[in-house]
Amino acid sequence: MKIHEYQAKRILADHGVAVPKGDVATTATEARRIAEELAVPVVVKAQIHAGGRGKGGGIALADTPQQAEDAASRIIGMTLVTPQTGPEGRLVRSVLVEEQLKPERELYLSVIIDNAAGCPVVMASAAGGMEIEEVAAKSPELIRRAAVDPAIGLQAFQARQIAFALGLDGDLLRPSVQLMSSLYKAFLACDCSLAEINPLAVTADRRVLALDAKLNFDDNALFRHPEIVALRDKGEEDPLEVQAQELGVNNYVKITGNIGCVVNGAGLAMSTMDAIKLAGGDPANFLDIGTVNDVSRVVNAFKILTADPNVKAVLINIFGGMARVDVIAQGVVDAQKQMKIDVPVVVRLAGTNVEDGERILAGVAGLVGAKGLGEAAEKAVAAAGRA
Repeated sequence: MKIHEYQAKRILADHGVAVPKGDVATTATEARRIAEELAVPVVVKAQIHAGGRGKGGGIALADTPQQAEDAASRIIGMTLVTPQTGPEGRLVRSVLVEEQLKPERELYLSVIIDNAAGCPVVMASAAGGMEIEEVAAKSPELIRRAAVDPAIGLQAFQARQIAFALGLDGDLLRPSVQLMSSLYKAFLACDCSLAEINPLAVTADRRVLALDAKLNFDDNALFRHPEIVALRDKGEEDPLEVQAQELGVNNYVKITGNIGCVVNGAGLAMSTMDAIKLAGGDPANFLDIGTVNDVSRVVNAFKILTADPNVKAVLINIFGGMARVDVIAQGVVDAQKQMKIDVPVVVRLAGTNVEDGERILAGVAGLVGAKGLGEAAEKAVAAAGRA
């Protein structure tokens, strides 16, 4: 789960991370009022779940409250297109109005889960303000990493080593170490998958602040954080993904292809997508119905797929271990009865009660059988091409 910059800054501030003064506005009038209360030059920043906002015209400097109002009037309601939104862009519903700072240096700082190392890792770089992927590709030597033992947390010596590597010594050392410690505490307390500050600013008056902030949360831990769930902005999410969650199909991600997938198991779902690509096609989604014996879960999966106009064929790839193939097959039949499925459906079944499943699906109109995954992928790609 993602949240907006202004929400992330509030959480970080609660954990001791220094952030600029400011507030969120949903109208130009509110933006003017905030600028008047701050009584300093401000920056007006579009609030969407994507980076690169400045490149798309979503960030404006304002020296007066009137300029802040004018900037907010232009930004709120615009469809902001950035390198991270795709060509369709995102509708801007609010702006962050905060004090305008002119940093002497811009750095990068984050805490992220390193799956290979099996622990959180603090990453830092002197090349702040840039996409960290770009820095890693062009100048990997500029990135400093420190693996954190989850049992003992970020140690002061680790934070000091990072600070020295970034040139944050002298009177900047203590506040820098404190900020890193606070960022890690926020990461841990909120069950984050990512806590990122880019840029981390060093100002002329020797302050270290988070000029921007991004927090992503582990969905599996949200049951512990109702206060974070309350920050969710469904308007920033794909409507089909929101609908899937509401229907109990939690493992659904929409992508850009035209072959819808219904699979049980995340690894099998990835393999199915690979097989589709190998056969010359493009999957329209990642959809894992899970290890369940629930007819309604299959029906709901079809509701999502049929709502996607890009889907020209459906590939059902089921391997029944603990899941029963006959139950899933009955779900396919019920889906055919309950809704209009205008696209060809390719079915590959294996595992527990597969004979019963094949018997249930025998003679159902619009279904194409396949014995193996490769054959199923080829048939799905061919069917999508004909459509």
